[in-house]
Amino acid sequence: MFNALNRFISRLDADTPQQNNNHGAFGFQVLRNKTAELHIEPWFDFIVGINGRMIDDSDPSLFSQEVRNCAGSTVTLGIWSAKGQRTRTLHIPIPADQPTLGLALQWTSLSAVSNIWHILDVPTNSPADLAGLLPYSDYILGTPEGVLHGESGLGELVEDHIGRPLRLYIYNNEYDVTREVTIHPSRDWGGEGALGCVLGYGALHRLPAPLSEPVAGPGETLFETENARFSNEEIRPLSGAGDGQFLVPAASDLGEFLVPAQLAAGPPPTSGLGGIRKKEKKHHGHSPNKVLDDYFMEGEKKSRELDHAPSAKSTPPPPPPKAGGPPRTVTPAVSAKDTQEVNDSGVD
Repeated sequence: MFNALNRFISRLDADTPQQNNNHGAFGFQVLRNKTAELHIEPWFDFIVGINGRMIDDSDPSLFSQEVRNCAGSTVTLGIWSAKGQRTRTLHIPIPADQPTLGLALQWTSLSAVSNIWHILDVPTNSPADLAGLLPYSDYILGTPEGVLHGESGLGELVEDHIGRPLRLYIYNNEYDVTREVTIHPSRDWGGEGALGCVLGYGALHRLPAPLSEPVAGPGETLFETENARFSNEEIRPLSGAGDGQFLVPAASDLGEFLVPAQLAAGPPPTSGLGGIRKKEKKHHGHSPNKVLDDYFMEGEKKSRELDHAPSAKSTPPPPPPKAGGPPRTVTPAVSAKDTQEVNDSGVD
């Protein structure tokens, strides 16, 4: 059974490259962007489609001709980004007098940007720490020293630069910036590894999508009250807004509730309700909904009746009698010797 399952998984792995080729596993990688108004990032972005069609031919002249055909109108490009592995659509106007995009392109496989190493743990005073690498937010993209092939490519490059400075291209996800870092690999720094950091590689360590929302600073509100609800929940009014279902502020002229402004002046005035009303207000003044209070009181009363629980208002039962009956008069104890003397002193 397991052999058949392994053969099935191997067949799926063998068919994967062919399926990716049919669905745009190759594209024109952007090397340089000379147009500042064009929101395309070099190295990260690949042009995989044009005018609603996937690009399946590596001939750059066909791509340039398609762009020139859109002179005076708009060309639609399908852009695949290594950040988050997502595809977006751009509508770019093409000038009639200069029908070009101002991009330097290269036909490359999308898997070229999969050779990425994620910086995980960075010990103190390690070569990675001294170079300024940030744990869990930095990614090694490559190096100007050459092309890195496969997972072992970085290790081989580091071994060739033991004791020498090594330049690396580092991308930071939190700040969405790419910088060049110079690190000095060494095995004498007092820890493991020449770089002195833990690296992650593979599908779980691809470049994530950049953070679209800014991080809330200290003292800033992260969520708005009126928008803090589930997607399937109806819109409800803010706390304190409504028609008398919430606590009334001290400025209200309603005498129904016990508000802080009335605490110093004694209990709120009542009209024609007597002492029973005052007791109810003292006990239930904190609840704004009388209907719920009456409902729970009725349920509590029924529960006490079913359980035969004694009521606080009823006369308490008499205490149980003490063992041995009513108390007797205490007499001094007489010893046996005294009794004998009394008997001897009597009249014969």
